[in-house]
Amino acid sequence: MLRAGDRLPSVREVVTQITINPNTVHRAYRELEHEGVVEGRPGLGTFVVASSSQLASGDRETLLAELRDWVDRARLAGLDADGIAALVSAVMASEEPIIR
Repeated sequence: MLRAGDRLPSVREVVTQITINPNTVHRAYRELEHEGVVEGRPGLGTFVVASSSQLASGDRETLLAELRDWVDRARLAGLDADGIAALVSAVMASEEPIIR
């Protein structure tokens, strides 16, 4: 897994490792850059950007709305702020992905 600040392998390195067309790698890197996942630094390479900049504003607003709804439901279920924070902390600490 790559983290913010990590350098992606060069196109040449990718092509050598997995025998793929260089144009395909260039297109993939351009798409990642267009999506805000990576940024090219002239003379240095392509680097993963901080995760906060990866989230599009529309996605951010959607997630905030869903979180507000969830917090409202948790409050209606009788949880106070500490109980809600404990649940969020438990989920954040979990190493298993939560995919439905």
